[in-house]
Amino acid sequence: MDLMNYINGRFQAHSGDEWLEVLEPATGRQFARVPLSSPSDVDSAVLAARDAQAGWREASQSERADWLDKIADELESRYEDIASLESRDTGKPISLARAVDAHRSVSNFRFFAEMVREHQGEVFEMPDATNFVTHKPVGVGALITPWNLPLYLLSWKVAPAIGMGNTVVCKPSELTPMTANLLMEVVDKVGLPPGVINLVHGDGRGAGSTLVSHRDVDLVSFTGGTLTGSKVAEAAAPQFKKISLELGGKNSSIVLDDCDIDLAVKGVVRSGFMNQGQVCLCGSRVLVQDGIYDLFVGRFIEEVESMKIGDPSDEQTELGALISAEHLKKVEGYIELAKEEGGTVLTGGYPCLPKPLAGGNWIAPTVVSGLKTDSRCSTEEIFGPVVTVHRFHDDEEAVRIANNTRYGLAGSVWTGDTSRGKKVADSIHTGMVWVNTWLHRDLRAPFGGVGDSGVGREGGKWSLGFFSEATNVCVKHD
Repeated sequence: MDLMNYINGRFQAHSGDEWLEVLEPATGRQFARVPLSSPSDVDSAVLAARDAQAGWREASQSERADWLDKIADELESRYEDIASLESRDTGKPISLARAVDAHRSVSNFRFFAEMVREHQGEVFEMPDATNFVTHKPVGVGALITPWNLPLYLLSWKVAPAIGMGNTVVCKPSELTPMTANLLMEVVDKVGLPPGVINLVHGDGRGAGSTLVSHRDVDLVSFTGGTLTGSKVAEAAAPQFKKISLELGGKNSSIVLDDCDIDLAVKGVVRSGFMNQGQVCLCGSRVLVQDGIYDLFVGRFIEEVESMKIGDPSDEQTELGALISAEHLKKVEGYIELAKEEGGTVLTGGYPCLPKPLAGGNWIAPTVVSGLKTDSRCSTEEIFGPVVTVHRFHDDEEAVRIANNTRYGLAGSVWTGDTSRGKKVADSIHTGMVWVNTWLHRDLRAPFGGVGDSGVGREGGKWSLGFFSEATNVCVKHD
């Protein structure tokens, strides 16, 4: 299947003749081609979005919310298509793609439809005047999304962006373009006005950098790696574009000695290895208090080794393949580095899989102990199924370890005393912390990190704020 860009309400071929093969992570086989778009393709998409801006911003909030609901309804009718494509495109288990990716893609549009419908300005009274605060569209948005949660994160950006009256150009990861294409099919079918949502395929060097630096792009919402995020910020800064960067993480799961062991083991395994550890929120540093360290680690290893690795299309599969051969090589390199840094691999290696999967990007979930807490493997983002385990003495030491990384995105605390857990969580320099759970998301809550984990917040009213400009009108009383 050769994919096409979606510009000004129609699918169209890119202007060049360069393509990139789309490979199944589980098998290594090609199943599609994605166009490597040129700057002229980006120009066409941005122009379409700019031309559509005047009409779209004049639509009422209620009308725009109705469009979001129409998109949600059509996406829901293709629920299984989303799950199947996402599983094939990313290598994640079909059960995960269905429960997380397909579910959230629909719910994001429904959630923001309701938020936009209910969104109101504010009024501030003075003794002699009234201030009326309204929210206006920013203009044309560049939405750049990663390969680990393709449609989930694209819908997370598109829905509030167009809901607040902006028009957008989307640039999905060239590694996982299939569900972005599906979303354009949905947009086309429901008849959204041309130019409101546009999509340009390609890599970061070609389409991505051109889009971010384009003079007619007013805001940039980027989710991806920290290194790429710094380049995005550098390109956007000279033109003072609004920018939101959701970047990497090196998150700690802190297991206190009064925790429910059963709950903590299952929760920490899930946080460490969901989607093969390819989630920016994953807890890749497991900090365990002295008194329960041996008991917890023993149970933890048992749980990890019981996970079923294999064909992503199998409903029983719990762990799939890594996204690419290049990424597998990176993860393998970190495992070797862990050994060089003095670590001991408690479990890991390569799974025994059927011949049809032999060409895929496979590695077993890996647990490393014995590393110093300031080692590279303990402080750098690996973004794969590798966790390090560390012993700590008291709450203060756990907090020090959790904070000794340049990232600050997420974390979790496991304890039988929620007041203690809240105190520890409040001491961690990070954007989000869960106590006795992980990835339990309320879409109204802010999402984002500090330090090298990003700039800004999205989610709920924070998304509506980012995708709009607040204007104050002060009216003097007679």
